[in-house]
Order: sequence, then C-alpha cells, then structure tokens
Amino acid sequence: MSNDLCFLSATELRERIADKTVSPVELTSAVLERAEALQPRLNCFITICGDEAMAAAREAERKVMSGEPLGLLHGLPVTVKDIVNTAGVKTTFGAVPYKDNVPTEDAVAVAKLRSEGAILIGKTTTPEFGSKCLTDSPLFGRTCNAWDARRSSGGSSGGAAVAVASGIAPLAIATDGGGSTRIPAACNGVVGLKQSNGVIAHSQALDAFGNQTYVTPTTRTVADTALMMQAMAGEDASDPWSIGMPVPDFIGTAVPRGDLRGQKILFCASPPGRPVSADVATAFKASLDRLASLGAELEEFSGEGYDVEPIWRAINHTVWRSRFSKLVAEHREVLSEAFIKQIALASNVSGVDYQEAMFARTTLFRRVQSLLARGHLLAMPTITRTALPIDQDLFGTIDIDGQRFDSVRPHWFPWTMPFNMTGHPAISLPCGFARDGLPIGLQLVGRFRADAELLRVSALFEASADLLARRPD
Repeated sequence: MSNDLCFLSATELRERIADKTVSPVELTSAVLERAEALQPRLNCFITICGDEAMAAAREAERKVMSGEPLGLLHGLPVTVKDIVNTAGVKTTFGAVPYKDNVPTEDAVAVAKLRSEGAILIGKTTTPEFGSKCLTDSPLFGRTCNAWDARRSSGGSSGGAAVAVASGIAPLAIATDGGGSTRIPAACNGVVGLKQSNGVIAHSQALDAFGNQTYVTPTTRTVADTALMMQAMAGEDASDPWSIGMPVPDFIGTAVPRGDLRGQKILFCASPPGRPVSADVATAFKASLDRLASLGAELEEFSGEGYDVEPIWRAINHTVWRSRFSKLVAEHREVLSEAFIKQIALASNVSGVDYQEAMFARTTLFRRVQSLLARGHLLAMPTITRTALPIDQDLFGTIDIDGQRFDSVRPHWFPWTMPFNMTGHPAISLPCGFARDGLPIGLQLVGRFRADAELLRVSALFEASADLLARRPD
C-alpha cells in the first residue's frame, strides 16, 4: 500500500491531502521508507533529511487539520539536486572539498517550493558541479539507472531522475546546463523540462547575463511538471532575465484537451554524421505518428548547422575554468580525473575563441527562431541510444548498434545542447522502450517563452499512449 502511495502523481496526492484522505505524515513516512530501502541499490541520494522531513510533515498535517490555507504543494515530498542551495542542509556540489558545506539560505527555486508547502526529503546525486552526462563522483560512487543497475542514470541530474522514476518522490528540482535534466529523464523514463531562459529565476548563476544553465523540474507526469512550474516560475531580483516575466496558468494549460490541428511540427532525427540507434529511430517514428494522429502537420527539417558541441564546450568549459582552476590546484587528489581533464582542456580556449562562440550562440538563436517561424514546435530524439553502461568513461568511446564513436557528448545528446544556448523551452517525454527494456525519450522544443503551450502539447502526447503504468522493477 505504501509503495502504491509513492507512485501516485503529485497532482493526485495534492487533492488527497486537501480532502484528508492522505495525510502528509503518512506520505512522507512512506517516501522516506522507500528512499532508505532503495538507496543501497540505486545510490541516488547524498543526504536524506529524515528527521527534518517528518517534522515538516507533522506541521503540514496540523495545518490541514486546523483548516488553515494550504499552499500549492502542501505536504508534497520533493528532492533537490545537490548542486542547488538548501538552507541548513548540506549542499556538496558532488565534490569532496564541499562535503561539509551547509548554505545559510535557499536558492530562489527551493524557497518558492518551500513557501508553497513542499517538504524536502533529501539531496540527490550529481557529478562534481554537474560537469558531465553521467552521475558519479569520488564523493559517493555511481548512481544506477532506475530500470537496470548495469546502466548509467545519465546526468548530471541522475539522482533526481532516478528518485522520481523509482517512486521515491513525485517532484524533483534538477539543473540543466547542456541536457542535464533531459538526458537522465530520457534514460529513466520520466518528464524533464528545460524551461525558457528567465521563466524560473536562477539565483546561483555567477554570470547572470551569459548564463546557459537552468534550475528545472523533473517529474513522472506533464501535469506534475506544470504544478512545479506554477510554484517555481516568476521574477526575482537575482536574475535579470526573470524580471517582468509573467507567470501563465501552467496547470490549466497542461490538461490534455483538444488536439493538434493547426499545429506544424518540424522534425529531424539527428544532425548529419550523428547516427541514432535502430530502437530510437523506431520509437521516434512512432512518436511522430502519434503527433500526426493528434492532428499535427509534420515537416522534416535539415540538421545541418546544429552540431554545436564545440561551441557549447568553448563557452561552458571557459566558465568552468574560471570557476574551478583554483579548486583543482588545491584539491586535485580528491577530484575525479574526468573533472580535472575538462578544466585542463578549457585552457586551450582563448578569449577570442570564447567571444566567437558567443557570436555563434547568437547565430544559433536566430536559426532556431527562423525554424519556429515556419513551425510551431520542433521534435527530435532526446538522446541517440538508451542509457550507457554504468562504468562509461566520459572520454571513452560510445557504442551505437555495434559501431564505436570517439566522443560521447556530440554522439549521444547532440540535440540537448543547442537549446541551452538559445533559451528555447525543451522537454523530454517518455515515448517507448527499447529491446533492452530501457526507456526512450522524445524531445519537443517550443517557441521562445511559450512554455505553457509546450506543456499543452506534451500533455496531449502523454495521454496518447499508456506508458505511465509501466514501472521499474
């Protein structure tokens, strides 16, 4: 019974808490029990906040029973990626040098969820500073895929996606700097949204103006993503792109009503030279057929000019070099080889190279804008194959249907990085399963700041097939 409770959507749990058929104490206790039971197998938490969560649940229950006004997320369990600040709770950034770091204040996104009544149950795993598409670190080891312990969770928000997929908590705060929400969402069969730039304020971004990282929601359903967006969105003085940003009715929009008649969806399987596996190609074709059955007009577009990993890397790794060169010099012995190597590679990028990459970022934005003037949305596979082996090396080769390729990033997730740079909303949705039993993700990309409309289309797509009934073993 407690496991069934853990797999209910946040939307349904919210209703049950309000009508007193589920108590916050009962729910939080069930979630913590499941977290403790699965942690040795999945390794998706760095910190579990058992005592604090139960105290918050008792207070939430008191408010329910006394008839006090309830927040949007009252009594709902949430996890937070351990790269996002939580007041009074360790935030390690997945790195040994920060293993005892305790922030004094919440990140804005966390504060907004708490103000709406969400209960923090733990901090989920991340590679050091969210620096790669795999979730492992000398601090905690490796996080396993929710469906197969021999496979990676993806990254860098691997812990967040695994916790949601395995029924530990219905809501998770993740982050996304190049696909770090959408990649693990695809690997673990959950919903991962990277919203438009500025929709959710990012109070920890050091370069608020050039920033291409996002604090994001991860959930099991589109409706739950809309619920998180409703709570997290809105302006904050810390983020210039959020100022003046209106908050639409995400919850009301993300209801699977109507159809997609009048909507043109432009699609592309991959940029030239970046193959997709046969299973992913089959699932992508089936997804396009589902979109067409909903009334959408489909038109293929060329992937030429979208193989942008070198541009993304020049920007991203220069930021990392600025932030972490001193840390590497002082703590090399306790940092991972992959992290150290990425910082070292950034030394090859000059100031001119960085500025040229920023010019290319603007060109990319305008290219996507031109596409979305022709169509309402874009569609492509989130990743080119299912989850990688648990011991995958970031600098090793990647296998796609028996062919070996020499670089993981551009061959596994060529379609996630572009939209971090352009700021367009992009969501990964479960769209099927491969022959290896692992989930496959479809990425839909919406017009700039049209996040609510993207959620509407996503809700219709989700409702067109019954994938939610299938759970990890």
